[in-house]
Amino acid sequence: MQKVLVFQRDGLGGGKVKAIGELADDIELKVVDVVGPFPPIIDSPEENFPDNTDELIEWSELILDHLYHPDLTAYLVDRAKAFGRDVIASGRKHPEILTPSTCCTLGKFDRLGAYAEHFGAPEFEVKVSDDGVVEEVKVLRGAPCGATWEAARSIVGMKLEEALPRIGLSTQFNCFAKANPNVFLTNPLHVAGEIHISALEKALKKVQKG
Repeated sequence: MQKVLVFQRDGLGGGKVKAIGELADDIELKVVDVVGPFPPIIDSPEENFPDNTDELIEWSELILDHLYHPDLTAYLVDRAKAFGRDVIASGRKHPEILTPSTCCTLGKFDRLGAYAEHFGAPEFEVKVSDDGVVEEVKVLRGAPCGATWEAARSIVGMKLEEALPRIGLSTQFNCFAKANPNVFLTNPLHVAGEIHISALEKALKKVQKG
């Protein structure tokens, strides 16, 4: 059982926390909710964290950052480094932690344990009928918000030429990312849609080769 600690600001990671709990039975979650409002610059970020923050970080094996404030994240990263813990913060930039452009672009790193086995860049297994209809889509790995599983269900029964654009649109519909460009100057919703289309294309190539 992997111990994953989530720090979130004003419940902003709630949807992903819920999905992780529902989709992975080999992950134990603890959630710390840091409540605002917060000024643009926080002079003493440690005052916004619970007194047992170090104890929680020491308990954890991986930390997810949904704080979305540079000063809060900087303090969290400092404490995580003291205990040698990895931090994942999607859609942000920080030189000392993992910052995929979206939660569904995270690579499968062995050191991230069960979390990275279940969540990150999507992977599918697909069954297709002789007349080109999607019969089954098995999600091997997907977005921690759960969008991958919803998108996979949406294309069952579709012709392949319809399924490819639909899985992208369905992913975007169920994605928690904001539509405006992020720090990587990309639209997270577009990235999420495109990476799911690519993953489905890759799965279909395996079917054709088989």
